Amino acid sequence: MEDQYNPSGIEQILQAEWSDQRVYQARENAPRPKYYCLSMFPYPSGKLHMGHVRNYTIGDVLARSHRMKGFNVLQPMGWDAFGLPAENAAMQNRVAPAEWTYQNISAMKGQLKALGLAIDWDREIATCRPDYYRWEQWLFTRLFRKGLVYQKTGTVNWDPVDQTVLANEQVIEGRGWRSGALVEKREIPMYYLRITAYAEELLRELDHLPGWPEQVKTMQRNWIGRSEGTSVRFPLADARGELSVFTTRADTLYGVTYVAIAAEHPLALQAAQTRPGLQTFIHECRQGGVAEADLAIQAKKGMDTGIKVLHPLTRAPLPVWVANYVLMGYGEGAVMAVPAHDQRDFEFACQYGLPIKAVIRPLAGDLESPLTQAFSEDGMVFDSEDFSGRSSAQARQKMGPVLQALNSGNPHVQYRLRDWGISRQRYWGCPIPIIHCATCGQVPVPDRDLPVVLPEQVTFAGVGSPLRKDPSFYETTCPVCGKAATRETDTMDTFVESSWYFARYACPDLATGMLDERANYWLPVDQYVGGIEHAILHLLYARFFNKLMRDAGLIRHDEPFVHLLTQGMVLKDGAKMSKSKGNTVDPQALIDQYGADTARFFIIFTSPPDQSLEWSDAGVQGSFRFLRRVWAFAAGFKARRDAGTLTDSLAASPIRYEIHALLKQANYDLDRHQFNTVASAAMKLLNTLEKISGANDVLVQEGLSILLRLLSPITPHLAETLWRELGYGASILDAPWPEHDPDALQRDSIELMLQVNGKLRGSMTVRPDTPKAALEAEALAHPALERHLAGQTIKKIVVVPGRLINVVL
Repeated sequence: MEDQYNPSGIEQILQAEWSDQRVYQARENAPRPKYYCLSMFPYPSGKLHMGHVRNYTIGDVLARSHRMKGFNVLQPMGWDAFGLPAENAAMQNRVAPAEWTYQNISAMKGQLKALGLAIDWDREIATCRPDYYRWEQWLFTRLFRKGLVYQKTGTVNWDPVDQTVLANEQVIEGRGWRSGALVEKREIPMYYLRITAYAEELLRELDHLPGWPEQVKTMQRNWIGRSEGTSVRFPLADARGELSVFTTRADTLYGVTYVAIAAEHPLALQAAQTRPGLQTFIHECRQGGVAEADLAIQAKKGMDTGIKVLHPLTRAPLPVWVANYVLMGYGEGAVMAVPAHDQRDFEFACQYGLPIKAVIRPLAGDLESPLTQAFSEDGMVFDSEDFSGRSSAQARQKMGPVLQALNSGNPHVQYRLRDWGISRQRYWGCPIPIIHCATCGQVPVPDRDLPVVLPEQVTFAGVGSPLRKDPSFYETTCPVCGKAATRETDTMDTFVESSWYFARYACPDLATGMLDERANYWLPVDQYVGGIEHAILHLLYARFFNKLMRDAGLIRHDEPFVHLLTQGMVLKDGAKMSKSKGNTVDPQALIDQYGADTARFFIIFTSPPDQSLEWSDAGVQGSFRFLRRVWAFAAGFKARRDAGTLTDSLAASPIRYEIHALLKQANYDLDRHQFNTVASAAMKLLNTLEKISGANDVLVQEGLSILLRLLSPITPHLAETLWRELGYGASILDAPWPEHDPDALQRDSIELMLQVNGKLRGSMTVRPDTPKAALEAEALAHPALERHLAGQTIKKIVVVPGRLINVVL
């Protein structure tokens, strides 16, 4: 055994051994209970960052500790490999996106292995490989036939230069983030997944996820956005037909003074045919964003369509306006405008001189007149015929049946959640398996022709998709009638690939189906680890896909993840690490200098996993010094043992109590995922053992065995090497997780700190079972407190069992 700690030597040797012997290969037939630990897979950008290191170290601590606790552990890894960054890199580096992606996967796999993660690499997947996305296409065709996939026109952000759809976050001040071109709103045919069919279940099942943070569940509830309200139908005044709106405030129906519709609403487009000014305005609206956040801050603009509808109860004519604050993608693309009781409607009405009619007043006090802002709270209804004099809640309850009797509306439940548009006019993604035939329409690709393979050897210029310019890809024949047809050239949203990857890890080698019975063995995932930024979209889509796979008969469980841990960010100088801020730390450089175990220990020790971690070079150095101390202490113990000079002369009871008290607390903290205090307990345990080194080596041997097992999930290379060197066993991975000895925590006496007004004044030794009244009496009579209590009035005495007594004056 070397005298000095040399991390690079031991880490490389063990990593090669673990790889060659496939130490972390998971098997389904193990007699132990299963534990599936999964950290969100990375995008292969080419280089790990400290956020990756933290994410995967946290998952590794959980996986390793559960293995030692007797679980059959699966911890896989893969690559979320499709996406826009590969297209950008292709343009910058003049290399095909596929080549760039595979190079990055190779580089990052080496970096992950250098961290010493307990990963079953036999299950590695990459979402850009045909053997993965084949089954995504297979499921798509089933969903299409069931009506859970459909095509309709959708409003999107369109970059006219790059000729592609942009996500809302890619529109910066109205311009495309890459081209700088003014972004247009455009109606294009898109494929949608009918996630709204599962809205109620997705909402309801959140109540059955006790292992998820409440913050995440609240965010998902708000995103799904269940609203109970009323669907109201306004008949067209001068034509057959009606305009439907949804409202949660039917109590304000008598206050409607106009109806506002989105620029893309069919009525708006119809009116624009005879109104050039309206056509121009609609075109202007197309330049805006399509996100609710954009609408909240942009100036309210509108134009009268000339169309009128009739109030469903009073039959009064109401003008229909096109307004830029109404989105076609939400609800019916129309709102009944009540300026007196909705602030957006109020601002719009003030700007265009539209009537403002109040019909709700406060329960206590008067409604201001004239209004300077909308009164949007519930109150008492007035000037509303038979509904006057009722509370808002009473009026809403009565309004539904009244409208229903008149065939003018009905109670309705609506969700904020919209169906998931998955079409992307980009190249580097999973091809949508649809064939367009002039005779047969949209035809799903037959199973025998799957996968529809994305051509990887392409020249990528960044303008439009290469698939649209490649006849060898899009020219085909219809599988139904045999006539000439064309393939769909859109690709799927990359969130689709990450919505089911957790299930494919169970059977990545399966060539005859999407999943097999192994998925029912491993799923659901017992512990999922990832960033809070994925709380809504990824986690919601993964829950949705789990239910789709369940209903397709592929799996039996309802939810994909039993427990969810959302780790905090890694900060430096108070800000999130980023290249633009110049405050990044290269994980590989850190490993090269200090070793992977030092990086892992610092990540775990510095902060609880769910909180932000502030980077500290001094903290890294301190972690390295601690590991050197562990090594040196173990080397000294081994030298004494080899020389036959081990000792057993110090009374063991107080020190053994301290060892097992630390272990008991560490195990409690481990169960709560407070890994930082587990690391702290290991440091305290070393301090305790150093106090008796050379005085009671029999106890040191027991304590060192506990210390190494506590450290094993955090610093696996150091712990494994010392475990073998000290002769504890062939591998620490096969050692049982340490549990405290209850007998060691039984004491004849304990020491209590004595305080006066919170200040330490002395201590006293008592029996552990001394009654509280006797403790108080003994403390008050103790010489250490006598002069501090003389002539004082005692307000109360606080006894903290096993720790202290505080006399408050």
